[in-house]
Formats: sequence, C-alpha cells, structure tokens
Amino acid sequence: MSYVITTDVTCDLPEEYYQEHQLEVLPLSYILDGETYMRGQKELPPEEFYAKMRAGSMPTTSQVSPQDARTAFEPILKEGKDILHIAFSGGLSGSSNSARVAAEELMEDYPDRKIVVVDSLCASLGEGLLVHKALEKKAEGMDLAQLAAWCEEHKLNVVHSFTVDDLFHLHRGGRVSMVAAVVGTMISLKPVLHVNDEGKLIPLSKVRKRRNSLDALVDAMAEKQGSYAGKNDIVFISHGDCLKDAEYVRDRVRERFGVESFLINPIGPVIGTHSGPGTVALFFFGDRR
Repeated sequence: MSYVITTDVTCDLPEEYYQEHQLEVLPLSYILDGETYMRGQKELPPEEFYAKMRAGSMPTTSQVSPQDARTAFEPILKEGKDILHIAFSGGLSGSSNSARVAAEELMEDYPDRKIVVVDSLCASLGEGLLVHKALEKKAEGMDLAQLAAWCEEHKLNVVHSFTVDDLFHLHRGGRVSMVAAVVGTMISLKPVLHVNDEGKLIPLSKVRKRRNSLDALVDAMAEKQGSYAGKNDIVFISHGDCLKDAEYVRDRVRERFGVESFLINPIGPVIGTHSGPGTVALFFFGDRR
C-alpha cells in the first residue's frame, strides 16, 4: 500500500525541503505582540521574529490540536494512502498526543486506511534529521510497518546538543532559576544542553564564554557518536539568527570528523520562542543521547 510521511513544523526543515519532498507539515501557532502567526497563513521571517525578541517581545506558542491533525491527515486518506506521522517530542508538547487522537478517530471513519504516529522524542532539526532519514528509508523501499519500526528503534540515536546565548529564555521555560539566569549572565555563563531519552531539555554542562560553548557542542559529538563515528553522512545544525556561529560549528565538525554534508537552517519561531536568539544546536546520530 502506498503511504506518505508527515511531520510537524517544529522539525525546522527549510520550506524548499518541504516542497521538494512533498512533505505535509502540521502547523503550530505562536502569538507575538498580540498577533497570531502560523505557517501557511500569516508568517513572520525568522530574522524579523528574532529581532522582535531581542527588542523585548515575548511570544507564546500553542500545540497542534486534534482538529489541526485531522485537517492535514484526512485528504491523504481520501487519496487512498496511509500515513506515517513523525511527531514533535511528547516530552515538550502535547502535539504527538493530538495526532494520535486524530488518527484513532480517522481510522474509525476510514477502516481500510492506517495512520501510525511516532513520538520522535526529538525537536528542531533533530526531528528534521529523523524525518530526513525516514524519507531515505522509504525511498529505499521500506513499507509503512518497517519504517515505523525503524523510527522507533533509532529515534533515541538522534543526539541533540545545543547552547543558548541568553539564560533568561531558559528561565521563562522553567529550565533555570531567576538567580541562575542573573548570575550566569553576569559571569558570561553559557549552558550546554541536550534532549534526553524522555524528549525533555536537560542541562549537560556550563562553560564560560560563547566560543567555548560552541566548541563544547563539537566535543559532545566526539563523545557521543560511538559506533556511528564515520557513519554520519550528514549533520544538521539549527540556529537562532546567528548563522556565523552555526557555520563555525560546521567548520569544526568538518575538521574533526571529516563530515562533508550539512544542512543549516534557522530555528523556527515555535521552538525559538523557548530557546531565544543566539541558540546553536547540533544534531547527529550516536549510540546514546
């Protein structure tokens, strides 16, 4: 049976990637300065979004609703196709649960069709990297059941290492206390974080100065690749409107590990609301997160 892969806008892949792969992307909305924005409707370029954040605007986000998921899924089922939906981490959002609710309802209405929802336990281009590899496996001939099993087996091999430039955005998200944010800012403390096996953001270490934090991302790759060393044929890097820092990380990865293929893209507003401007994130496959 023919099937399609769908995902959420939180995967932060480029718009041209969605078009090239005819990838159906579920929207998550955000509110900024009293205006509601959503992909495919009213949109704000990433650089303008981050400029507003730097000027003091504080956006808020909402998750995918069951109705949003149903609206995206139903036309695909009507075409006689099944669906593998790779969802934003359930440790960070209720979007994957909304997709499951919609899937269960729709499979009652379309008993000959199948929707499999995979909670990626990934975010930003980590989710994007899992989607990218899933598309490759589909092109190689994996059927829906095989690919769903592959995603479940390998999703915890997608390593997320990232650093933020402004601790106050982590404070807003409950990741650090106000005291830690104030003191850390005063002494130029830069945390390095990852997404754990439950799909939640967890601090890994703290370093002084920006350049050290970027180098720490590359050190984490050296530490966590394990048996995937030499097998990462592509590495993804996302950034909060700081392209030169992302390119610095790319260059260090290329020098240390010989990787030649990279995808670099801005962190979209939905994830960027919680990570803030100046975030740099590195994604690759490893034995453990």
